Amino acid sequence: MRLVASNKMFSGWQNQYEHESDCLSCTMQFSVYLPPAAENQDVPVLYWLSGLTCTDLNFVTKAGAQRVAAELGMAIVCPDTSPRGEGVPDDPEGGWDFGLGAGFYLNATQAPYQVNYQMYDYIVSELFELVGSELPINNKLASISGHSMGGHGALTIALKNDQQYHSVSAFAPIAAPTQCGWGEKAFTNYLGSDRDAWQQYDASLLLKHAENKLPMLIDQGLEDDFLTEQLKPLIFLEFADLASYPMEYREQAGYDHSFFFIASFIEDHLRFHSRVLKHV
Repeated sequence: MRLVASNKMFSGWQNQYEHESDCLSCTMQFSVYLPPAAENQDVPVLYWLSGLTCTDLNFVTKAGAQRVAAELGMAIVCPDTSPRGEGVPDDPEGGWDFGLGAGFYLNATQAPYQVNYQMYDYIVSELFELVGSELPINNKLASISGHSMGGHGALTIALKNDQQYHSVSAFAPIAAPTQCGWGEKAFTNYLGSDRDAWQQYDASLLLKHAENKLPMLIDQGLEDDFLTEQLKPLIFLEFADLASYPMEYREQAGYDHSFFFIASFIEDHLRFHSRVLKHV
């Protein structure tokens, strides 16, 4: 684990690290905001998963989360969205919604992607353990959040690991990926044509299996261009109702899919997670 860049920000440090990932068989970078409280103690942490085409830096430079994180004494860990590097397979058609920058936070089973695209294990195990052992972060006080593809990742990972994370939130998540074009393309290529194998990565379908119902907050902009065709929150809400899964779902009039939307409500999400973690 090597420090690549470090910038002081709100009396804490916005750092970027690089490491060799056994899980992904490539070199990976990730970013971490360490609040000033981390100088004296291990701090609670929010894992943030970004969306299609993003790297570990988009949230860091556009969301404006560090000021509130510094106040709350909360670290924010931002992994990349896919494996990277020479030899890592990409979309053969050059699309932006699959391959590099579009790992979908799953474990691929199909060639040639199964060697590198093990993003689920990377987030849940390898990166989690690396951060907890090398940085002043208390992984016993961890929550997870994300946007779009990252919202899908946050929801599925939290629902499947409800003892590892204490709360989950999302901005405009791909909420029913087995029923949208982005999900169908990614799942077919990463997981194969057996749609039963897809269900483990569909948050709407995982709701019925949730035993420990984590606190959940979702924000959705009503002017989001992807709302109807790709995100499908109404399907997610229907399954949540069937599963009697409590959550706070907020529709935000006038907001789109961009980081302007995230920046407008990220403080709410950070305070939501901080309240939960203070009572663990």
